[in-house]
Amino acid sequence: MDEPTDFHPDLRFARYLPRRVVGSRSVGLIRQLTARSGRRPPSAGTLERVDENVTVRLFRPDNARPKAPAVLFVHGGGYLIGNAAMGDGFCRRVADDLGAVAASVEYRLAPENPFPLPLEDCYAALRWLAARPEVDPRRIALVGESAGGGLVAALAHLCAWSAEVSPVLQVLSYPMLDDRTTARGYSDPGRLRMWNEHSNRLGWRSYLGRADADTLSPLAAPARCDDLSGLAPAWIGVGTNDLFYAEDLAYAERLRHAGIRCTLRVVPGAYHGFDLVERRTPVARAFLRARLDALDDALNGGADSA
Repeated sequence: MDEPTDFHPDLRFARYLPRRVVGSRSVGLIRQLTARSGRRPPSAGTLERVDENVTVRLFRPDNARPKAPAVLFVHGGGYLIGNAAMGDGFCRRVADDLGAVAASVEYRLAPENPFPLPLEDCYAALRWLAARPEVDPRRIALVGESAGGGLVAALAHLCAWSAEVSPVLQVLSYPMLDDRTTARGYSDPGRLRMWNEHSNRLGWRSYLGRADADTLSPLAAPARCDDLSGLAPAWIGVGTNDLFYAEDLAYAERLRHAGIRCTLRVVPGAYHGFDLVERRTPVARAFLRARLDALDDALNGGADSA
């Protein structure tokens, strides 16, 4: 596929956005600015405690069915920033449109809490969700964005190995999968927005801590997993102007080679997080619709629930 040299025509803010938002000096400030939204109770949802370390923001459909399907949402932020409130809008949409119980997990952040703690928090939330009396544990999907996509991919591996919960789908938006991308560089860094190589090195260094790259658990960086068999079907979406474009395409190809059904949606000229920054644009709305349709197919058999 020929890569465009410019941004998608719908993404008019792209030329004015920074190449990176997250850096060693900005992490603390970003956390302070987003802390209030994270503490605010979810509108039309509830705040639920999973264990001493983990809470979720839970959204239920207005007309809940007995044993409804469910979605676990994992927010992005390079393992460094963000909070579960970032998933409020998506989870409310899932509950309203798909009739599913949706939970956004508040996992602990690096560098204070490096791997495997954030992954353990997400797995605890998944098990808690599957045990809810109103949830059908056979119809649970995992959704993650950026670093949250990396955590969801790792969760899919955990589920395949443990067989405690068997997700029907993993939905990965521009997932952060491969720590080795930090050493490969990027051919045209001028096309990157919001998250670049410097941010990526900081994120991975914070998340992996002092782990030795030669003995690194594949659950820390799912692209390192040699065996991809037995995983849940996947939907992967990424833009061509995203630092994770190459690693995401490679992971999708490996999933298919392993016999895992994988839908790949490539958005020409889209940058990292484009659908969140310019959410009202047609290209962002189409990206959201594609995710919801994939979830609907997996959770409801494609029934028209919108």
